[in-house]
This record gives sequence, C-alpha cells and structure tokens, in this order.
Amino acid sequence: MKREHSVYWVVVVLLLANLTAVSAAPSIGALQIKPESYNVQEFGAIADGKVKDTEAVQQAIDACYDEGGGTVYFPPGTYLTGSIHLRSNVALYLDHGALLRASTDDADFDPYEELEFENDADHETSYFHYAHIRGEDIENVAILGTGTIDGNRTSRGGPKSMALKRCKHVTIQDITILNAPNYAISMLGTDYVNIDGVNIFNGYSDGIDPDGCKHVRIANCQIETYDDAIVPKASFSLGERRAVEHLTVTNCMLATNCNGFKLGTESGGGFKYITVSNCVIYNRDPAGPTVSGRDTGRPPISGIALESVDGGDIDGVTVSNISMINVRTPIFLRLGNRGRDMDTPVPGTLKNVIISNVVATGAQLPSPIVGIPAGDIENVLLDNIRITYAGGGTIEQTSIEVPEHEGKYPEATMFGTLPSYGFFCRHVTGLTLQDVSLTLQSPDYRHALIADDASRLHIDSFEAQQSPGGESVMRLHGVTQVMIRGCMPADGTGQFLKVVDNRWEEITLTGNDFSRIKQTFTNQ
Repeated sequence: MKREHSVYWVVVVLLLANLTAVSAAPSIGALQIKPESYNVQEFGAIADGKVKDTEAVQQAIDACYDEGGGTVYFPPGTYLTGSIHLRSNVALYLDHGALLRASTDDADFDPYEELEFENDADHETSYFHYAHIRGEDIENVAILGTGTIDGNRTSRGGPKSMALKRCKHVTIQDITILNAPNYAISMLGTDYVNIDGVNIFNGYSDGIDPDGCKHVRIANCQIETYDDAIVPKASFSLGERRAVEHLTVTNCMLATNCNGFKLGTESGGGFKYITVSNCVIYNRDPAGPTVSGRDTGRPPISGIALESVDGGDIDGVTVSNISMINVRTPIFLRLGNRGRDMDTPVPGTLKNVIISNVVATGAQLPSPIVGIPAGDIENVLLDNIRITYAGGGTIEQTSIEVPEHEGKYPEATMFGTLPSYGFFCRHVTGLTLQDVSLTLQSPDYRHALIADDASRLHIDSFEAQQSPGGESVMRLHGVTQVMIRGCMPADGTGQFLKVVDNRWEEITLTGNDFSRIKQTFTNQ
C-alpha cells in the first residue's frame, strides 16, 4: 500500500507541474508574441487582399530577427505586399489558406540595384532587388508551408517571386507559386539549398534558376511554366566565373514550352558534379492562359539540354530515368564559342556525361550532339534510349549542309533542318550509343544517325527504323576508331551503313546480324 500511495503522489505532482507549465504558456490566439513564432496579424497585417500589408509583414520579420530568429507565421488570409526582405535565422511559414499576393503597383517593389560588375546577361538573370521576396548576404533562412505566393501578373515582365543573392543554408518547402512574371525562384551565388515539394503553376518565365550556386537539392517539385522549367546558369553577374557544383534534381514533373532541364545559356562559370533523375518532361496545358501573346500550345524545344558556349566547363553530369512526351528535341548537347563576358572568346569543354534510361514519344526533331572545329565534345554515353519520332523528313534533306554557328545562341533548333531524324553528331570524341532504339510514327527518308568528324565512336545494339526507299540507317563522315557491334537491323532495311571520306580500316563491324538487310554498306 505504501508503494501504491507513493506512485499516486508522484503522478499527481507531475500532472500539477504540467498544468502549471501549460497555463504559463501564451495561448495560440492570445495577442502576444510567442518567442518562437511571430504572427504577422499581431503586427497589423489585415489579410483582406486590399490593404497593403508590406509594413506589417516586414515588422514581424525584423522583430523575429532582432530576437535571435524564429518563425514568422501567416495565418489563412490574403496578404497584399510589395518587396519583403528576408533576414538571417528567420523562417516564413504560410499556413494552408494563406496567400501572399504581389501588388500590381511596380512602385511597391525595390528598384533594380546598381550592379558592381558589368555583364552581358539579361535583366532577369542579373538583377535581384526587384523582387517580391528577396534576401541578400543572409543565412539560415526558410520559406515553408502549404500556402501560396501569387505573382499577380498576366504576362511576363515584373518582379521575381523569390530572389536570393549570396545566401547560405536555404530551405524552400511545400510552397505553391502562381503567376510569376519573372523567374519564380532565382538564386545567385547561393549555397546549401534544399527545394522540396514546391509547386510552380502558370509561370511566365523560368521556374527555378540556380546561378553560380553550390550544394543544391531540388526534389519532388511540380513546375509548369512557359520558359525553361529548371535552368542552372553560370553567369558573370557576381563579377566572377562561379560554377554550379554539386546539384541534384530528382522526382520532378516539368511542364514547359521551352526546355525541361537546361545547363546554360549563361555558362561562363561551368557546371560540375550534377545529377538529374526520375523526371517527367512534357508540354504545358495548351488550354492554359496565354503568355504575352506567345503560343502556349507549342511543344517543348528540348527535354535535356547541356550547353557550354561561354568558355565554361561541363564535367561530370548524369541524367537517368527520364520520360518525355511531345518534346521536340529529346537530347541536346552543345559546345560552342559565343564567349559572353570574354574579351576574346575561347571555348570551354563538355565532357564526361552519361544519359541513360530515357523514353521519349512524339519527338519532332533529331537530337544534336555538336561541338566546334576547335573543340570536341568528349566522353559521352547514351544508354538505354527509346525515342519515337513523328517523321516527315525527305530524301532531299539528307544533302543539307549544316552550318557551324560557333557563336550563335545555343538552342536545339539552331541548325535548322538536319539531314538525320534521330541523332546528328559532329566534332565528338569518345561517344557511345548503347542499346538505342529509334522508331517512326510516319515515314522519314533521312538517316537515323549521322556522325561527322568523330573519333572513338562506339555503337552497340543500335536499332533504328528505316522507311522504304530511305537513306542508309547510318552515315559516317570523317570518322576514326569506330566500333559497331550487336546491331540487328529489321526486315526490309535497305542499306545499313554509308561511309564517306573515310578509310574503311578505321571501322570495325563485329557481332552484328545483317542477314535481313539488302546491303550492308557503301564506301564513297
């Protein structure tokens, strides 16, 4: 009995202590600031979508910062604001039903800053003060919650939804961004970033742009925007050539009228140690709102685009498990020599790239892998690629001379009509095409694959549909050290290989089954 009474009194004491602690804590609805949470309505935010709440929201953020940091809380409601300045050690939390809406008055936003360094990039890439939510030279910041940030525009041209310049340790999670007239999430020289579960709908410009950023993770995002969905850049906007390094993108849905994932075009700083995996790339809803009069029904230009044209190096990139629907050009690799922000243009490099497990349907244009005479693309592996093309190419198009365009803006459509329907490869060293299958929805009389000025070319288990009366499956021009093996052309294939201006001893055919074709090769 004594033991039972002892246990009883211990329980009573603990309960009383707990009740005392609860009664001492401020209630959620009390008009007082919890040390760890700063309710913007307690600072005067009206949240009716009519009265501008910029000052009240900023006061909450500043008070949180002055007290050493914490969370600024947005209860359900519509908060109309201009520019909001983030602070170190402060998180914004938008609750379900909270809508942070940008003012339609441009005067409510910070003006463009005076740049410390001149550069050739456009306004959207260079400037970070003209933004709805912005931070500069801060760390340990977060934008969280299941609420919404509304750019509140109907065309391109306006403040960025989020702009972060020279920041560290940033988390953006579960937020929805609507109607962004500028880059939805724009980062410059910002490191250690985690973007997870973010939705971007009806964007008029790019979705997520890490520019010269390191240690960035982008995961589980749904992005639907007119311009590029995810486009890491390496511009000269900080006055230095800063690379994008240690970047991962995974489990994302990317809907665009331009490019799904693109490295470039601002590429002076280069891109290293990057992985992209488990993504679906497709066209924005053609029935959605128009974008400054542009054709929102057009299919994406390219799915995966890797571009170095400003002297930077692309090195160590892997792309895997990608599904594309109605993307015009599934894969685009380009080494050029535009030389932006360079006194004398000098080409960089594009090397050590693996693209694997890709399925693309409804492709309209071939996939160019093109360097320049002064610089080859090096060491590229394409493995387990399945592409279905719309077709429509003619015999006459196989004689087209493709221009070099060394200094032209890089885009998958930059060379015009190409003489092949599947892959056009030029100025490449160390290219492997392994387990590749190309099919046609309608006849196309061009070559499936053209390799021009290529060396160490490995073609293994390459299958490509050939239209009756069409050109050879492959055309090799000026190639060295070529290995073709494991190919088994389908019944009715006319000619498999055409070799032009090349020594036959440079080409090895082994382990192929040519029993069903009319002619194996010609040497011109």
